Amino acid sequence: MKTFRSRLLVVLVVVAVSVGLDQWTKYLATVHLQGEPDQFYLDGILRLTHVHNTGAFLSIGSGLNDTWRPILLNLFPALLLIALLYYIFREKLLNGWQVVALSLIVGGGLSNIVDRLLYGHVVDMLHLKALGLQTGIFNVADMAIMGGMFIMLPFALRPSRT
Repeated sequence: MKTFRSRLLVVLVVVAVSVGLDQWTKYLATVHLQGEPDQFYLDGILRLTHVHNTGAFLSIGSGLNDTWRPILLNLFPALLLIALLYYIFREKLLNGWQVVALSLIVGGGLSNIVDRLLYGHVVDMLHLKALGLQTGIFNVADMAIMGGMFIMLPFALRPSRT
C-alpha cells in the first residue's frame, strides 16, 4: 500500500467499522443480557453473558488501585496505539494486509479505551467452550485485536531478508 491517502482510507474504514461494531454489540449486550440469565447456543459452545470488566484481557489489572489503573489501562495503551498509527503511516514497506491488521488492533484497542474512559469498565459478553477448552469472556474489540495479531503472525514469522 503505497500512498498516504490509500492507507488513511483503509485505517479510517477499519477503525470505524471495528469501533462501530464493538460499541453496537456492547450496547446490545447491555440492553438484552444485563440482569438476564446466560444464553447458550451451538449446543453450549457459545455462551452470551453480560460482564463489566474493570481490567484488561482476562480481567488482568482489575485489582489495581485508582492511581495505577488509568495509567496502565488507559494512558499506556493510548500511547501504544499512537505509536502504532505512527508506524502504519511511516513504514513504507507495509502491504495492504499489514495495514488492515494493524488497523484492527488500533480499532479494538481504541474502543476498549473509550469504554474505560466513559464508563470505568468494558462490557464483555462472549464465551466459547468446546472439547474441554474455553476462552475468557471477551467482546468484539478483543476479536479485532486478536484478528489483527493473527493476520500479522505470518509476517512476523517469515525469515528476515538481510
